[in-house]
Amino acid sequence: MGSKRSARSATSSQAAESPLLDSFDAEQVKLLDEECIQVDENDRVIGSSSKKDCHLMANINRGLLHRAFSVFFFNSSGELLVQQRSDRKITFPGCYTNSCCSHPLANSSELTADPILGVKRAAQRRMFVELGIPPKELPLEAFNYLTRILYKASSDGTWGEHEIDYILFVRKDLERIEANQNEVKSLRFIRRDQIDDFVDNLAAEGHSLTPWFKLILNTFLKKWWDNLDCLHLFESHDVIHRLC
Repeated sequence: MGSKRSARSATSSQAAESPLLDSFDAEQVKLLDEECIQVDENDRVIGSSSKKDCHLMANINRGLLHRAFSVFFFNSSGELLVQQRSDRKITFPGCYTNSCCSHPLANSSELTADPILGVKRAAQRRMFVELGIPPKELPLEAFNYLTRILYKASSDGTWGEHEIDYILFVRKDLERIEANQNEVKSLRFIRRDQIDDFVDNLAAEGHSLTPWFKLILNTFLKKWWDNLDCLHLFESHDVIHRLC
């Protein structure tokens, strides 16, 4: 499935040349040239835009919307892997969030006629980049797609998110998870009965959750978490839950 680059992002390549980015980590700045999948509010593909353009609040406030995914990784005991984002991240640095969050790219592998397939391929790619988990240990069939959410949030007034976020669950035991320190500051597994205290303690210590993780936690996550053995009951591609 081909893609057409959005006119509004036509002049935004070479993000690293922008003075706006001088204070940021060079590796994170380089990633801003990746092409995200631009969609309308019904998740129909309408083009592509650079990661930089997709995350500037000036564009978000004009309606620029892109496709994303959030992975919730559980071990066989039902504990959820929670990550703290690296301080080097451009959006929501140092915030706590679900196991892995990113975007399918506007390429032949991830911009597919079946959007769920493309999202799973992107999730597999990013689980390796962020957590060092080889694709052979997380085949596509290990990712269970549940539903989509739409939300919008500002990070610092300049940068933010406006996404249709595909929710993926994985339940598997792995011998090794190795955080990429450029992406992930820390990792921990949390039990279902610990999550409320965990969030309260983070707040008391001055830490924040990413807005998408907070929205999902406050709406659907606990119910899904309580039903890990029957997630098929919650699978739907007919509804986009509008949480913004």
